[in-house]
Amino acid sequence: MESVIYNIEGKKIGTVTLSERVFGVRWNADLVKQVADSLLSTKRKNVAHTKDRGEVRGGGKKPWRQKGTGRARHGSIRSPIWVGGGVTGGPRNEKNFYRKVSKKMRIKALYAILSQKLRDKEILFVDSIALSEPKTKIAVRILKSLSDITGFKNIFSKKNNATVVAMSGKNKMTERAFDNLGNIEVVEARNLNPLLLLEYKYLIIENPKLIYGKS
Repeated sequence: MESVIYNIEGKKIGTVTLSERVFGVRWNADLVKQVADSLLSTKRKNVAHTKDRGEVRGGGKKPWRQKGTGRARHGSIRSPIWVGGGVTGGPRNEKNFYRKVSKKMRIKALYAILSQKLRDKEILFVDSIALSEPKTKIAVRILKSLSDITGFKNIFSKKNNATVVAMSGKNKMTERAFDNLGNIEVVEARNLNPLLLLEYKYLIIENPKLIYGKS
């Protein structure tokens, strides 16, 4: 399986032979959804928290005697049926939302998404995006050049979640150059995950021969 490699000026400079194991996987919607739901649930933070009747203030004394008042019997103002009392069955911040999926499932889902994006022509292979200075105007110029490639006109103009740039290694200059662009996300290729690929439409992979290629 071959694909074209471009330079940062949007010109074809060669081809790369891609691994069928990574980019030739059939789409599996059930697996992708299960893995995505797991990652979303694991990212969820416990914020909401209610107090039960053992945590609210007051209520140490019985509000009135058991019989003879004509009123219903009550033992504490901390009861859930009292205003200001404890809450029954409310959200608690100690709840664990972690949902486990196997490493094999995560990898298979990642490969399925990569394969589908390649079939949908949403992946662009670039030889190098290693910048020597952290200037946003350079990053903008690169994206505008790449957007001239057929099928990738929205790679930068899309308002939200436009593109993920997958670097072959860590490059602080490149990261800082793209940092001011809210619709672009720069990550190392080894940190790509199904959730990120589902969130962003396009994917730019730097130096694919080093990351995914056979030669």
